[in-house]
Amino acid sequence: MSLFWRTFFLLALFLVSGVFAWLQTIRALEFEPRAAQTAEHISGLVRITETALAATSPHTRPALAASIERLDGVNLEPRRPDDRWTPYEIDRFSVAVGEQLRARLGSDLIIANSLNGRDGLWVSFRTDRDSYWLNVDMPRVGPIETSTILLWVGIALAATVLGSAAIARLINRPLKDLSFAASRIREGEYESRLDETTTTSEIRQVNMGFNRMARELAKVEQDRAVMLAGISHDLRTPLARLRLEAELSVADEEVKANIAQDIDQLDAIIDKFMDYARPDNVKLAPTDLKRLVDREASVFRDTTQIRIHSKVAPDVEVMADEVELGRVLQNLFENARRYGRSMDTGIARVLVSTARTGSWVILTVRDHGPGVDPSKIDQVTAPFYRGDAARTAASGAGLGLAIVEKAVHRMGGTLEIANAADGGLLAHVRLKRAP
Repeated sequence: MSLFWRTFFLLALFLVSGVFAWLQTIRALEFEPRAAQTAEHISGLVRITETALAATSPHTRPALAASIERLDGVNLEPRRPDDRWTPYEIDRFSVAVGEQLRARLGSDLIIANSLNGRDGLWVSFRTDRDSYWLNVDMPRVGPIETSTILLWVGIALAATVLGSAAIARLINRPLKDLSFAASRIREGEYESRLDETTTTSEIRQVNMGFNRMARELAKVEQDRAVMLAGISHDLRTPLARLRLEAELSVADEEVKANIAQDIDQLDAIIDKFMDYARPDNVKLAPTDLKRLVDREASVFRDTTQIRIHSKVAPDVEVMADEVELGRVLQNLFENARRYGRSMDTGIARVLVSTARTGSWVILTVRDHGPGVDPSKIDQVTAPFYRGDAARTAASGAGLGLAIVEKAVHRMGGTLEIANAADGGLLAHVRLKRAP
């Protein structure tokens, strides 16, 4: 879960809990007063009606009852022995109202929720000679309606969600900018800068520290490139003189060839150092994978050392820097030539294949050599790591697979090294498929 969503859910949970806590508090505070108010209202109507009926002669009571019925929400009718009614006390609120009414009007009071199939709040009372039912309009005496509560709770929840999203976005925006700038730095774009004028002091300090770090990294990278270029130049000059002196002063052709081979190896090691330290400037473009594999494989012509077989389809294109991807293939083929030779023939047999998975293409380079110790498989891409004796048939700088991993990452891909089930080493290069 991202930081934005974690902040959003925590804020939303906190605010929603607060809304429901306030709702329960309001309902608790409103319950007793509402029940008492309802009971007082009903008992007042009953007493007024009872007093009016008691002060009226039996002959004029029907006219009084008709007059009462004309009142909005009030109905009066005689009580008969065959009346059918259901109890009013069915929930916590109605029980509280019933208790309040009996305390005011007498313990023998009958309160009904319906009378002869007609819903409503019916209260039975008795005058000197007759019994009556008084009907009171329920909305006037009930608690706050559920629809009203749900409406306001819905509004509160909507405001909570929107407010949480806005607050989470505001909190996480500087972190998102920092993450984006850090990713740019990781890709070698040291010119990325963050806003140092933001009003939040903590964020301003972090941005200033990040910009200072970016400037220092840019300077270190520039100094490193200059230093390596100087080392390369300074080393190659005496190597060239050494080669010339060996050719002029050494008569033994075998010794001369060995000296030349050592000089070539030193020169190749210098090239590896320069490749590994190369600036991270890549230009991605659709690249024909089959053509590039065939071109790089053609460089390794000595079939007594390595034989490369390609099964790459002709229509596979990836988003890559052609020069960088060519360097990746060179190093993978060279690694197979050095360390992936068969124990039987002494020849490195290499198979190159591809597979498509969604928007990605996986380029697999496999040799049939002894493989790598499984406990050390995670170390083979570390700079200067050269494995064990089984895969160290020749000396080198130990930078081949490190260069491959770095170049693949620069192109937005991934590298995975694994041992094949039936022997040999597998290198899976995962690159974005060209549109």
